[in-house]
Amino acid sequence: MTRRALMPALAGVLIVGSTSALADTVVKIGFAGPLTGPISHVGKDEQFGAQLALEDANAKGVVLGGQKVKFELMPEDDQADPRTATTVAQRLVDAGVKGVIGHVTSGAAIPASRIYEQAGIPAITPSSTSPKLTRQGYKTTYRVIANDMQQGSAMAKFATGVLKAQRIAVIDDRTAYGQGLADALVDSLKQLGIKPVGREFTNDKATDFAAILTKLKAAKPDAIFYGGMDAQGAPLLKQTKQLGMSARFLGGDGVCTAEMIKIAGTAMSSEVYCTQAGIPMDKMPSGKAFNERFAKRFNTPVQLYAPYSYDATNALIEAMKLANSADPAKYLPQLQKVGFKGVTGHIAFDANGDSREGGVALYQFNAGKWEARP
Repeated sequence: MTRRALMPALAGVLIVGSTSALADTVVKIGFAGPLTGPISHVGKDEQFGAQLALEDANAKGVVLGGQKVKFELMPEDDQADPRTATTVAQRLVDAGVKGVIGHVTSGAAIPASRIYEQAGIPAITPSSTSPKLTRQGYKTTYRVIANDMQQGSAMAKFATGVLKAQRIAVIDDRTAYGQGLADALVDSLKQLGIKPVGREFTNDKATDFAAILTKLKAAKPDAIFYGGMDAQGAPLLKQTKQLGMSARFLGGDGVCTAEMIKIAGTAMSSEVYCTQAGIPMDKMPSGKAFNERFAKRFNTPVQLYAPYSYDATNALIEAMKLANSADPAKYLPQLQKVGFKGVTGHIAFDANGDSREGGVALYQFNAGKWEARP
């Protein structure tokens, strides 16, 4: 080959080489939640919220340490199970993720948080509301939502002050979330001088509640509070109707879903109420626009906490920008300095990793949907 003929070939090699050198650095962000099972719709909802945030960041372009980065989501299914959650957490750590969004439930988030703390990897939950999560003293644990103490207090005041309920029965599913929420309600009722007329327990796999409801029926409650998720809350509500119980049905954010309405069907009525950590979608600064973009991208409406997952993901990215690095050891301290306008409101954290501005909204079922109470 002549020297002249060799030049184009060398140029091609140089072009290929320079393109490779300019390839984006991949930054993996883990996601952990129930992607299979009875509450997979909640897990998928939050997964999609995180995915949308990363897609938006990649579209805008993020440069860290002089190198353009490309964010990739690594989703893992913890099945909302504590043991599986720790396995999933270790898998994400071993995979080299730079941060984690999750876990979805408190029962999974609490045991998994120890794994992330030991690895020094920040984990921000969009929806785990147990106060225990951020009381462990872990520097890597954060959340962007209100906790159960705030939900329990709000429902107790509403049930007694607005609904004038005095004979309140309490049921929970014995998970960290369900029991924690029920305990918060009971504590708040106690402060108001009211003792529940009954306290019963089930589990997060149950479908038959006849025994505990029959026992509670004898106590003649004027309201029943359930601490747990919609997969049990819906059949529980149905069975109260089958037993001829007229008590109002109250729940937390676990039953404040479109799936609850779908499963419970005709058992739903204007006597069904729920609290939700956070503010109503239509009251969020960018709620309407987010819901439209979300539905268009994933062909499904927001179920519950996708906006919080979106904001949690952006909190990680903002901390990385402040540190100019995706290295967890470098950007972790910056999470305390994060402050930005998110979809759900102003995002900032206190010294424990809790949201500085977590609120609680009350909803009532009406005309086929949940409506925010004033």
